[in-house]
Amino acid sequence: MPHDHTQHEGAKKLYELIKEVRIAMMTSVESDGSLHSRPMYNHLADEAGDLWFFTHGRTPKVGELSKDAQVNLAYSNPDDQTYVSVAGKAEIVREQAKVKELWSEGLRTWFPKGPDDPDIALIRVHPHGGEYWDQPSRTIVQLYGYVKARVTGEPPYELGDQKKVSLTA
Repeated sequence: MPHDHTQHEGAKKLYELIKEVRIAMMTSVESDGSLHSRPMYNHLADEAGDLWFFTHGRTPKVGELSKDAQVNLAYSNPDDQTYVSVAGKAEIVREQAKVKELWSEGLRTWFPKGPDDPDIALIRVHPHGGEYWDQPSRTIVQLYGYVKARVTGEPPYELGDQKKVSLTA
């Protein structure tokens, strides 16, 4: 049975913050050791907390992930002042049933042949840790923070919620 990443302290809020973010930046390690980031359409996490992404099976990222499966996912929702970073291990999945389960018609933009396209692969990310920053977005609260910083010379740390989250056993 796969590990349930959602049962750790802070995990519920982390997953809640990324649920509405449509695009995640996925960073992987290239063969020369440099980092490479690209935008990926975000799907809802599965019941165990694994994160899923569609890709073409012959893209360079599939090769990168086959050599070094460590990835980082960055989520940003500036309108709500929420930011999340998730680190984990990626796995390439080529299961037609899973492709059909996760398929939504909006994906046809990138995969015009639909869910039966033999070039579709999935990237499953097993997260092992994350961190989130949840700041208040209301103008009055931000104004309070600005005034406090000007008066005291210190940033208003109590205004936001920031937490590192372990998602492993």
